[in-house]
Amino acid sequence: MKNLRPAVLAREHGISTQAVRNYERDGFIPPADRTQSGYRIYTETHAAALRAFLSLITAHGHAIGGRIMVAVHDGRLDDALAAIDQGHAQLRRDRSTLHAVTQAIGDLTTYTAPSHTPTPRTIGELAHRLDLTPATLRNWETAGILAPVRDPATGYRVFGDGDVRDAELAHLLRRGGYPLDHIATVVEQVRTAGGTDSLSGALDDWRRRLTARGLAMLDAAGHLGRYLRLGETLAP
Repeated sequence: MKNLRPAVLAREHGISTQAVRNYERDGFIPPADRTQSGYRIYTETHAAALRAFLSLITAHGHAIGGRIMVAVHDGRLDDALAAIDQGHAQLRRDRSTLHAVTQAIGDLTTYTAPSHTPTPRTIGELAHRLDLTPATLRNWETAGILAPVRDPATGYRVFGDGDVRDAELAHLLRRGGYPLDHIATVVEQVRTAGGTDSLSGALDDWRRRLTARGLAMLDAAGHLGRYLRLGETLAP
């Protein structure tokens, strides 16, 4: 198998040779053999591992990408695949949430409050629904994203249907990387059913991000599959 210099591996991806050495140290690519003088000897196996790792970063983020590669090199392929599955499950959930919010936004201009009183929800119930912590919802309230009423008898927060809608939208945009002040502005537009240009733009941007992430996951799966087929990374 052809030997490759660290600079060759680094140049392909526009990274430094030190980064390549760091990835080896952290277990993201397999250990390199050494010459008698101590120089690292990289091969096409290392090049394939590096391509797989960097593509996993794009698809799943640095932490998850690193976890996947370490699991592969430790012979824990099932753990690596489970981490990939979790990424796909989150992507599916985000798509479903985006679809639901987009449909809700389409009805905003014709929305009228229901004649019946919405079923109230506690902060704990809403946090459980969104898989968040009550502390996160309290932070969103402080930022102006949520505006629950207070029970006059107990002083506890009461979340109605509109609050749940606002929380779902905030959760979606937060996962899209938007800061709290931007989310507060968007949610306020939803509440007032005023201009929705910013809201539509935010949802379109998040849709493009989901598409890009899905394509990145396909690309990463291809690179990881090619690396695994080399046969040198699996435990005997």
